[in-house]
Amino acid sequence: MHDLAPLARFGGLVASDLRDVTDDLAALDGSGFWAVAADFEGRTVCARFGDVRRAPDDAAARARRWRGPDPAAWTSSMDRAGYTAGVRAVRERIATGEVYQVNLCRVLGAPLPAPAGTDAAPDVAPGHAPGRAPDDIDALAGRLALGNPAPYAGTIRLPAHGVEIATASPELFLRRDGAVVESGPIKGTAATADAMLPKDHAENVMIVDLVRNDLGRVCATGSVTVPALCAVEAHPGLVHLVSTVRGELRPGAGWPELFAAAFPPGSVTGAPKSSALRAIAELETAPRGPYCGAVGWVDADRGTAELAVGIRTFWIDRTLPGGPELRFGTGAGITWGSDPAGEWAETELKAERLLAVASDGYGTAGRHAAGRQTSGGTLR
Repeated sequence: MHDLAPLARFGGLVASDLRDVTDDLAALDGSGFWAVAADFEGRTVCARFGDVRRAPDDAAARARRWRGPDPAAWTSSMDRAGYTAGVRAVRERIATGEVYQVNLCRVLGAPLPAPAGTDAAPDVAPGHAPGRAPDDIDALAGRLALGNPAPYAGTIRLPAHGVEIATASPELFLRRDGAVVESGPIKGTAATADAMLPKDHAENVMIVDLVRNDLGRVCATGSVTVPALCAVEAHPGLVHLVSTVRGELRPGAGWPELFAAAFPPGSVTGAPKSSALRAIAELETAPRGPYCGAVGWVDADRGTAELAVGIRTFWIDRTLPGGPELRFGTGAGITWGSDPAGEWAETELKAERLLAVASDGYGTAGRHAAGRQTSGGTLR
């Protein structure tokens, strides 16, 4: 779908007229409005747009163009048995003192239907325009805006550069206003506030310490503070514990230094971060890609920025021989107090509503299909 024009959408802003694409984070300290997509594994795409303007809310019109995958087609890089075995393996590492917490994730995937009007798709779903391709990530973003609104929702559509992302992220990775930088790590998820466990609070505090240390590497001495700790935030279908960590960048520290200190986000890695990343590499069976990376915008002219942690995030992979697939990641933070079955249930809770939204309104069948494992346990 390289005929889809490059586009970025954040809040009420729509960016078009692509001027430049680079992987050099130093460009974000220059000039212009940039959309930024960073994979968990480190691939970064920074796209500068020439036209950025407020646009009317057309989520409903965009949503009507989306034809999602069959909910029964979702497969997972780890099934329930594989995931709970991974939880037990993390607990063994905690017992030996190698790590205190690890965010263990799985990646879900489902093939996208062929474009309307082709031989492979003779029927057009009600409400969809004939001849329109169903796999425009911006159309899915419209569906997410209606079915799962989120504070850090965003879209980046750069088909020629392999970036087609729609996020409904509830989590702030980095916000900048001049030298002031802020992060909003989430740790602790439950269906209701009353269902939060002591483990959830302990996990949040642990990650706050990690984020404080990360920002402390690039912020002025004594400037890092925690204005909010373990605040309860309600989101569609669940609640989170959210904290705020703030600091002031030291002179000479820019985007390359900030990413070197803070990426990948601590809330989706674990503590200590280096040990958690090693455990993730050894226990997870598929690359995370945009999931658990960073998605957002940088206005270099104004010295402002807002990057979300790439959770509750969909992306399209067009590199597969069988045709394009829609991808989505889900995970949970594992501590010594984790129950393997409970952590699996948390990954299902996080995925259930969003898979239903993306699967063309088919309902909650995606929740049960998401546990099916692909052949060999990996998504290619």
